[in-house]
Amino acid sequence: MRYHWNFGTVFSQMDALLEGLVVGLVLAVVSLLIGMLIGLVLAFMSTSKSKALRIVAKWYVTVLRNTPLLVLIYIVYFGLPDIKISLGKEESFVFALAIYAGAYMTEVFRAGLEAIPKGLIEAGQAIGLKRLQIRLYIQLPIMFRNVLPSLGNYLISLFKDSSLASAITIAELTYIARKISTITFRVFEVWIVTAIMYVIACYLIAFILRRLERRFALP
Repeated sequence: MRYHWNFGTVFSQMDALLEGLVVGLVLAVVSLLIGMLIGLVLAFMSTSKSKALRIVAKWYVTVLRNTPLLVLIYIVYFGLPDIKISLGKEESFVFALAIYAGAYMTEVFRAGLEAIPKGLIEAGQAIGLKRLQIRLYIQLPIMFRNVLPSLGNYLISLFKDSSLASAITIAELTYIARKISTITFRVFEVWIVTAIMYVIACYLIAFILRRLERRFALP
């Protein structure tokens, strides 16, 4: 039995698909920014001289990295209301994705901090810079340049993970695609177009980030 392809029905819904694509990208970017703040704090904790701080950072990373993201989303969205903490769908997803991203960003930033030559830090101390000044003017700029490729790769990963927002009915690309396929019964066409949109979006993100890497790369 031959299958009769009909992409016209899908293309007629392209506005909704593009809107869902933008929603997913916004969710990923916001989550990454919050995750970077979490990761930055925990990275300094993990490289601290304090054993207690290192243990807290280690357990955060261990627990979050070994918890499936979908389970974490369900805990935040369905579990927090039981303890009188109610968040909207978007806020719940961003919170779950951000703390999940924070665990990975901790390791990325920790590696970036440990890659900084100790001589630069000692030079800062020699000219009288305080600890906070050393972190702001020496460690952070060099670290961000070192980890920029990893940040770019993880933004793409988070963008693809944003498809899990459909599990709590957030109208991002996957949710819109599933809705269209249910209404039109054009399953192959809808998901093929959706996959192509993800591929193109990820390629464009990677292209922009590679340009930024070359722009800010250390000579």
